[in-house]
Amino acid sequence: MSSASQVAERDVPFQLRGNSFTMMVLKVFAPASPDFFTLLNVKVRQAPNFFRNAPVVLDFDDLPESVVFDLGAFVAQVRAQHLLPVGFQGGPQSVREAAMAVGLTPMPSGRAARLEEVVKAPDPRAGEQPGSGAASGGAAVAAPQVLIEVVHRPAVMVTEPVRSGMRVYAEKTDLIVASSVSPGAELLADGNIHVYGALRGRALAGFSGDPNARIFCHSLEAELLSVAGNYRVSEDIGSDFHKKAVQIFLREGVLSMELLKGV
Repeated sequence: MSSASQVAERDVPFQLRGNSFTMMVLKVFAPASPDFFTLLNVKVRQAPNFFRNAPVVLDFDDLPESVVFDLGAFVAQVRAQHLLPVGFQGGPQSVREAAMAVGLTPMPSGRAARLEEVVKAPDPRAGEQPGSGAASGGAAVAAPQVLIEVVHRPAVMVTEPVRSGMRVYAEKTDLIVASSVSPGAELLADGNIHVYGALRGRALAGFSGDPNARIFCHSLEAELLSVAGNYRVSEDIGSDFHKKAVQIFLREGVLSMELLKGV
């Protein structure tokens, strides 16, 4: 690039480019419930520093077509919890239109990428003449399905200590920290999280919603633990697991912990 081109590029008042960000999803089942914001406030107060000014996407996928509520007032009440609604997913047409009207951005529903996709194989009977053997009469035989896995992504490896204020995100893969994590640091992974040292910050595994994800650490001292959106704060972890080697996982939808044997 010539020096003239470099100067011209620096003179441009903006740069438009793509990027990716991690955001929480608030799945809405009953927006008109009188307990909705009382219960939400209880959740937020359990980890105020984690939730304060956190961008969230409102998920309306499970709302019935007949739902009626004031979406503008609903968004205002979410903001009153110190959460920042920036987008929405799914919902009836009336809800989607109202969400657009209050400035929310439509977001793609579901996970960003599936672990596998289904491809139909060619029908083995294709090309048979009408009236011939298997092609005539009887129920149609479904074409076999072939499962094709997405290309494997190697785990994200961090060998240095994760300092306070740092955030490490392993997108669509596991996160391995071969050191310790300081208070105020944050680990996020769509897969599992392994910490071969003290885990003193926040760890969120299964960040895209994988309920099979797990967190493993050699010394549990965390401020917050989460698997697929189910979380516990430090006050709820219990002294039996403090500074112990632990694995954290979901058991029947409940965040559970077990000591790691032989560690």
